Amino acid sequence: MADYPTSLPIEEPRTLFKAPLSMPSPGASGVTGFWRTMKPVINEDKCIKCILCWLYCPEDTIIRRDDDSVYVDYEYCKGCGICADVCPVNAIEMVREVV
Repeated sequence: MADYPTSLPIEEPRTLFKAPLSMPSPGASGVTGFWRTMKPVINEDKCIKCILCWLYCPEDTIIRRDDDSVYVDYEYCKGCGICADVCPVNAIEMVREVV
């Protein structure tokens, strides 16, 4: 029977250059501007406060209140629709942006 090592050596990751790491922050990609074509609208009567939209928003533009209700920071929202896709009760509707 072959002898197998019980642990493997761990090496530091190798990169071609040193780059600073950053954590996501609200509107990490910047202000949206006028190019968004769709925007999420939250129906607060249908919302069950599961905060999945807040959890999955890639831009961190779904803002969570103390009571777990949420609202959208439209200045930074890109209109990707992920929040509407993950909502289990369809409380978020993507509507055409009016400029």
